[in-house]
Amino acid sequence: MSIRFTSAALLASTLALGACSQSTEPQAPAASAEPAATTGELGGHPNLNGIWQAMNTAYWNLEAHNAVALDNHWKLGAIGAIPAGPSVIRGGGTIPYLPEALAKRDANLVDWPAQDPEAKCYMLGVPRVTYHNMPFQIFQGDSGDMIMVYPFAATNRTIYMNDPTPPPIDTWMGKSDGTWDGDTLVVTTTGQHDQTWLDRSGNHHSAQLRVTERFALIDKDHMQYEATLEDPLTYSAPWTIEMVLYRNVDKNAQLYEHKCVPFADKLLYSDLMGLE
Repeated sequence: MSIRFTSAALLASTLALGACSQSTEPQAPAASAEPAATTGELGGHPNLNGIWQAMNTAYWNLEAHNAVALDNHWKLGAIGAIPAGPSVIRGGGTIPYLPEALAKRDANLVDWPAQDPEAKCYMLGVPRVTYHNMPFQIFQGDSGDMIMVYPFAATNRTIYMNDPTPPPIDTWMGKSDGTWDGDTLVVTTTGQHDQTWLDRSGNHHSAQLRVTERFALIDKDHMQYEATLEDPLTYSAPWTIEMVLYRNVDKNAQLYEHKCVPFADKLLYSDLMGLE
């Protein structure tokens, strides 16, 4: 499956894939902070190019939560406290877990951070990768596929706009298929395995997860983001995350790689390193 870009977009895709290189240089600057809402250069679709970031605490917990200390990391003092935040679930409620799945979430939380895939430098999966506390970049051409690039664990994903084939195997990021619903980019992701979490509070899913994301510009620098999660093995009903994403308008805005593998070595191999 080839990525069909114009020459300008091909350059953008090349820069995107550079996020996975071993270079310590930052990536290319973001697209202009002054895109029009729509442009003929992008097939009449809204221009989503640029660096975006969620400005909330969903990466800690999608549900409402108080500020609390990380008692096992007391040497960090106030630096190690979890910030309070509201629920980002539509209606302000909680995740509709099935009873056994709720018990697993609670067990995950007890074992945090040792069992958190983020702590082990694994790819974060969808939708967690979108509201992680690091920004991400969208590369959009005038036709064909799109690319989204994330600093953490050198992650990138292709949004396939013209390839409806199912994913051949389950992976960390699954397969993301995109379409336009008017001015809204709709991305459906399937084929993720069950090893990713949704946040640092142990919220999780099974390999049956189906995520439908909606990216819609509010204005040129603000985007409404929604993600509906369906998983009959984990949840009693579909549920939806809602939040605003903010474009980085700094003229020098760039993404920097976060090559986290060396930072996870002591956690993964503590027994071999005599640290236990």
